[in-house]
This record gives sequence, C-alpha cells and structure tokens, in this order.
Amino acid sequence: MSVHKQDVKRITTHQLQEMKNRGEKIAMLTAYDYSMARLIDSAGIDVILVGDSASNVMAGHETTLPITLDQMIYHAASVVRAVKRSLVVVDLPFGTYQGSSGEALRSSIRIMKEAGAHAVKLEGGSEVKDSIERILSAGIPVMGHLGLTPQSIYKFGTYSVRAKEEAEAAKLIEDAQLLEACGCFGIVLEKIPAVLAKKVAESVHIPIIGIGAGPDVDGQVLVMQDMLGITQEFKPRFLRRYADLSSIVAGAVTQYVSDVKAKDFPNQDEKY
Repeated sequence: MSVHKQDVKRITTHQLQEMKNRGEKIAMLTAYDYSMARLIDSAGIDVILVGDSASNVMAGHETTLPITLDQMIYHAASVVRAVKRSLVVVDLPFGTYQGSSGEALRSSIRIMKEAGAHAVKLEGGSEVKDSIERILSAGIPVMGHLGLTPQSIYKFGTYSVRAKEEAEAAKLIEDAQLLEACGCFGIVLEKIPAVLAKKVAESVHIPIIGIGAGPDVDGQVLVMQDMLGITQEFKPRFLRRYADLSSIVAGAVTQYVSDVKAKDFPNQDEKY
C-alpha cells in the first residue's frame, strides 16, 4: 500500500536514529532519475541513495570509478526534484574526497547546493577521517560505508565477501566506532559476514544499513535495478528480486513493434 505524501513528514537523520532506537527497520533503495524516484518515494521508502552504482546500471561502466562529480550532481538533482518524503543521500564519487579534506568539502558543498541533497556518503574508515570531519564541520550530514568498498576494487581485486579474517573484522569494528565518534549519522555495511554485521550494529548507536550483511542490522539497501529485475546478469546471494521488469519491458516492446508493423497501432480510437 502506498504511503500518501501528504500524510507523512520528510525523513531526517534524526528520525533514522529514532527508528533504530525503537527497533524499526530502515528501508533504503537507490534511484538515479526523476520518474523512478517519484515512484519509490510515494511507495514509502525511507532513504533514497543516489549511488555511484549509476556508473554501472545507468552508464554501463564495469566499475563505479568512471562516474564524475558533475554526473552525480545531475542524477542527484533529478532525484531530489521528485522526492517529498525520503531522505536523499548522495555518493561522493571516486577521486573527490580521498587524500584531500579540502577537496572532500568542496565536492560535498557542490552536491548539497547544486543538487539539493540531504546528505553525502563516502567509503572508508580511518583513512578518510580527515575528510569526514572537514565535511561535517560545514554542517553536512555524512553516511559512512565499510566492508566491500567498490571504489577500491582494484586494490582488493575482487568483489568477494570482506572481513572474514580476524584482523580485518577487528579493523572494521574499530572503523565503525571511529565513524560514529566523528559524527556520521549512519553506516552502510556491504557484503560482510552476518555475525560481524550484528556485532557492528550492537557496538555503535547510529543506524547500520546492510547490503549482503544479514538481517541483524538496522536496515537494508538494494540497487533498484537489481531488485526490480531490470538487471539480470547480477545474481549475488543477498539479492531478492521483487519483480521481473526485464521480461515485462521486453514483452511490451515486442508487442509494440508487432502492432506497428501490423498497422494495428494506432487504431481508430487512438487518433485525433
């Protein structure tokens, strides 16, 4: 059942914290354009992530690395114009925050001013501490991202589960606590063992959103094109497909082509 926009207030970082405090799960999805953002916002999603996954699902790149800040702002602005309820979080793309806190702040300010976003997200723990603190100093909400960090794919060389070894797991917990201490309002945990994700969620007070991190976190996020069955080649264990839009769209287009070729469209009722 759809949530009527006029019956709800806009979701804020404060409300997400209250949801964790009372044990209410947080639902988060990606979106990259006005039409789809309007649909999922009206359906009651709590958080919309304008992810750098747009590099993959919208632009066809192999990794998230090629997408630029200008392109992220374009996608984010399109989403923000559609949204009445959801909190809109925007990924800082690769190269816009690593190694320079000043660059991180400038990138974040552009996202907030030009796109109208509500928060930014960036990958990493202690290595990006300075950037996080610099962004937060300007009053911009920051969401962290630990575990599998796609922007570091060439460093790790694989998209397999992270933090299976004791040392990496210990660092992940330390990084989560560091991000909370810095002032992040939440953290995405991607593709880590469920037992570890539960420990992280219990070791910090801020909301933990999982993707491939099991059920014992404070919320879940999926890429919209994956959960709607628009993308077919991506089939990780954690993905549940809630629709098969690939088949529906292909069937509709096939029928349209057939009707046009057969001179059945438009018919007498479909002309002026």
